[in-house]
Amino acid sequence: MQRFKGAALAASILAMTAGPAAAEQYRLGLITPPPHQWTVTATAAAEEIKARTEGRVEILVFPSGQLGNEAQMLQQLQSGVMDFAFFTLGEFANRDPNYGIFLAPYIVKDVAGARELLKGKTATKLLDGMADFGLVGLGWGMAGMRMIVTRGETATVEDLNGKKIRTIPFAPELAFWEGLGAAPTPMPLPALYDAFANGQVDGMQIDVEGTWNSKYYDHAGSIVISDHMMFPMAAIASGRKWGTIAEADRAIVEEVFATQLDTLVASYAGIDADYRAKLETTKVPVIQVGREWFGDAVDQWYARWREEAPLLKELEAEASGM
Repeated sequence: MQRFKGAALAASILAMTAGPAAAEQYRLGLITPPPHQWTVTATAAAEEIKARTEGRVEILVFPSGQLGNEAQMLQQLQSGVMDFAFFTLGEFANRDPNYGIFLAPYIVKDVAGARELLKGKTATKLLDGMADFGLVGLGWGMAGMRMIVTRGETATVEDLNGKKIRTIPFAPELAFWEGLGAAPTPMPLPALYDAFANGQVDGMQIDVEGTWNSKYYDHAGSIVISDHMMFPMAAIASGRKWGTIAEADRAIVEEVFATQLDTLVASYAGIDADYRAKLETTKVPVIQVGREWFGDAVDQWYARWREEAPLLKELEAEASGM
């Protein structure tokens, strides 16, 4: 009887101490500040994942490059020191030109087209290819369609000739601006406001959301709504850490990110319209232009990048069928 009581007591203690599995904390890094839609989406996804996994997967979001720039974060993801991230195309496109094809000028005309293309066969193929970087691709998001802000008056594309235009150091993007006769000038986003204010750069490729929120219009002479490029973002996980998450929880993480990212992309139609309306209340002239405004530069860009990035032809075929 005593032996039975002892066994029962041990079993009772084991049941009380075992309980549900302890929460595992993971880190997600990204370069955007807290108010940015990417950060808002990452935070919402983390909260939903924590709730649906009953706390087993808790993702802590680190915005504003707190965990480093994207090159540094990529190394952390590959080594398993960091777990998740939202990345621009740069670190991928600079290693494999095919990841730059989403920057093709006028590959889509609006956010609706971008949304469809980012869920298509070519996008899925590139997402699967993240395995070559030691990563797991979870889905594609985006920021607003690209447009142009300049210090001086910009009425024609010739007005951009020789101008220092702040860009991101992606080879396809740099090539586009070089084709326009401009001087693409990469620099970190936090440095842009002062550089624009003091004339270190003459203009920028940006979106309407960033132009309004960062008040670049304070020193602008022209706002050119061109919608000439989409600006994708990849949600990724460390391949090393992904395998340590239970299969059922991985399925939840994938589902949540896919849903949240699709919602993010869809939301940019309204976001772009809202911030454009706000910019039109400023004293800065706002003009709308289309592909023809850029002259031969768009066709020349495609002629080069169809050779350098073979998947571009597949993306074009897909876009033409939309």
